[in-house]
Amino acid sequence: NDTLVFKVSGKIFLLLSLEASPLQFNVKCDPEQAEILREEYSSVIPAFHMNKKHWNSVILDCNVPSGLIREMIDASYRLVIKTLPLKERKKLESK
Repeated sequence: NDTLVFKVSGKIFLLLSLEASPLQFNVKCDPEQAEILREEYSSVIPAFHMNKKHWNSVILDCNVPSGLIREMIDASYRLVIKTLPLKERKKLESK
């Protein structure tokens, strides 16, 4: 009830906590990129209750540039799309 779940073809690519203050969200991330972002930004941490190798939590406290936030969400979406069967990917491409 307190988390928005964003999915593509039934697979989660973003979780947004409505109760956290400041707001925060979880996104899927390439493992190497996940580590780089965690080292560079104190507001990017391993995601709670998720596979910490593949998921980051991003705390929206003005530490992370808005452009990078959009890039992380787009990258998460693309990572999930890559795991879908070819038939599902083709459906998404035709929309």
